[in-house]
Amino acid sequence: MSTATQDTVSPAPPSPLDHQGAGRAVKNTIATVAVYVAFVIAVIPLVWILWTVVDKGVGLVFSADWWTHSQRGITSITKGGGAYHAIIGTVEQALVTAIIAVPIGVFTAVYLVEYGRGRLARAVSFTVDILTGIPSIVAALFVYTLWVTTLGLQRVGFAVCLALVLLMIPVIVRSTEEMLKLVPNELREASYALGVPKWKTIARVVLPTAFSGIITGVLLGLSRVMGETAPLLILAPYSKSINTNLFDGFMAALPTMINQDRDQSADPAVQRVWAAALTLIFLVMLLNIAGRLIGRLNKVAR
Repeated sequence: MSTATQDTVSPAPPSPLDHQGAGRAVKNTIATVAVYVAFVIAVIPLVWILWTVVDKGVGLVFSADWWTHSQRGITSITKGGGAYHAIIGTVEQALVTAIIAVPIGVFTAVYLVEYGRGRLARAVSFTVDILTGIPSIVAALFVYTLWVTTLGLQRVGFAVCLALVLLMIPVIVRSTEEMLKLVPNELREASYALGVPKWKTIARVVLPTAFSGIITGVLLGLSRVMGETAPLLILAPYSKSINTNLFDGFMAALPTMINQDRDQSADPAVQRVWAAALTLIFLVMLLNIAGRLIGRLNKVAR
């Protein structure tokens, strides 16, 4: 009679790869939690600010007079009036600023990416870096020295546009520069291989490919300059009347309208401050929506 012996199989020792996999899983979980926590920390104040502005300013914004009347004859304790004069001033100054700054910024970025070599390119890039960090009040004081002190001209809305141009150009240059660098070199080389000149390659291939990113940079620049207050206070003080002439008289804007009543305790003035802030946010939001639509239409057209 034979007896069957059964061999006992001992468990294999843990592999170092298992420890590494467990460690990576723990690190991945920690990183995921950290990202979500950072997201919540960033979103909470944003939502709080938006809710406060909407809650306190929505009443006036949805009234017809807010979009059709100015503040002429309205005091801090008087109800009524609107922001038509400030909306017109903000939009007009932003458009003129964009008309001046966008071509300069885009052409500068094209030069730095496509042509820039040597000392001149380094000097231009260094100048753009300086303009990127310049405070708005310094730009306003520079334009004041040139426009008012040196040339002897009056403080008007166009002087504000010149100061805003100095603030908008570096944003457009850096964003456009990055978008142009993302365009594959294969597209350029394919165009050159077909005998297309460099300038036409840039105009017909490079710029259309980076168009959506360029529009985003332009909108970022506009969003920044539309909320600036220092150039408005120094170069074109607030006016409660409607003025559409950038070269004559003081001109209202939403930031200076907010500044005008920010230290008032009367309830009508406080409501106008919050309503002006909400209107400015609404205009910036419209710009971003328009930019996204333009970018999508450009992709469809291509």
